[in-house]
Amino acid sequence: MRQIGRRGFVVAATGVVTSLVAAGDVAAVAASVPRRHAPRREMRGMWIATVVNRDWPSAPGLTADRQKAELIRHLDTAVARGLNAVVFQVRPTADALWPSPYEPWSQYLTGTQGKDPGWDPLGTAVREAHARGLELHAWFNPYRVANHTDPSRLIATHPARVHPDWVLPYGGKLYYNPGLPEVRTFVQDAMLDAVGRYDIDAVHWDDYFYPYPVAGQVFEDDAAFERYGAGFPDKAAWRRDNTDRLVRETAERIREIKKQVRFGISPFGVWRNAATDPLGSDTRAGVQTYDDLHADTRGWVKKGWIDYIVPQLYWNIGFPAADYAKLLSWWDGVVRGTGVQLYIGEALYKVGDPAQPAAWQDPAELSRHLTLAKEYAGARGHCFFSAKEVGADPIGAMTRVVTDHYGKRAPVR
Repeated sequence: MRQIGRRGFVVAATGVVTSLVAAGDVAAVAASVPRRHAPRREMRGMWIATVVNRDWPSAPGLTADRQKAELIRHLDTAVARGLNAVVFQVRPTADALWPSPYEPWSQYLTGTQGKDPGWDPLGTAVREAHARGLELHAWFNPYRVANHTDPSRLIATHPARVHPDWVLPYGGKLYYNPGLPEVRTFVQDAMLDAVGRYDIDAVHWDDYFYPYPVAGQVFEDDAAFERYGAGFPDKAAWRRDNTDRLVRETAERIREIKKQVRFGISPFGVWRNAATDPLGSDTRAGVQTYDDLHADTRGWVKKGWIDYIVPQLYWNIGFPAADYAKLLSWWDGVVRGTGVQLYIGEALYKVGDPAQPAAWQDPAELSRHLTLAKEYAGARGHCFFSAKEVGADPIGAMTRVVTDHYGKRAPVR
């Protein structure tokens, strides 16, 4: 994903373009948004990614005051854009953005894994988000341990070093082995610690379960399959069951801790292609979550294990291999009658990127996505990747979304 620098952004209101310093005067920004539509319940969210300091903090090692100011600026930007939820990444690589008894402080805060940053980012984010009328969805990555394959680079007390048998290298990264029952228990304990401690509105996962396939490499979980895979027709079925167990068990435990906390997952946008499975979508995607990530995303919806799903429909309308319009229709059919809320993941990061197709050079492309989604009763909102671009507003696409669709604030639920 191309890194886009932060700049002042503009909000179009009643034909006048008002220049504003990014999140400098939230009241002025909010007042400039036209009031066109009656409020309805819908998700208007953005992801705040902390892995490799993508969105926040802007660099490791900033002072606590600087980190807080940057975080609050993102929250103020969300308000200014008419959003009502932020999805804050608090466990990017088997670490923590709160004082966890299970895992070390994230290196993306101080530059040194395990070093106390001197404040509580998750606690502050919850408090400040709620003060602004925003929901705070805590975003966790279950199995990714590191963006390298050298365990010695982890802090000595890291669980991955204490239990080296839990960890597998693959594709230049380290992962916990999803096939080990003790790993599934541990990652649940580590994530759910935050549910017990904080008034978060939801537990949120992204698209990383078993890792994305890497050509010429093998995820070496044969030993775990030999030990635990009896009764399954093949390793793929066993792997899917492992992922199912993680989802089902986590859902049950969230309800036991705090019934009001929702559980949502944001998977890669294609479950299976129709050529693979007649229940699949009319797509020709190179990755299918069911087969490649061993994640039965459609099944989780049909079984009611999760409260919401945010498929990453990171393609333009008319894209030949994975048409946004066709996938939107397919996912609307999946959630119908289930009670699971459908929100759409939107690729704001692609807008204006010269490496992307022509559709992404049009500032109206994302607005057309939201217009199309209004035709589907199951589509109850959108989430934008990610916070940096929500503020930077590449080629004015986010301003267009706000002007066309976010005239009034709306509750998520």
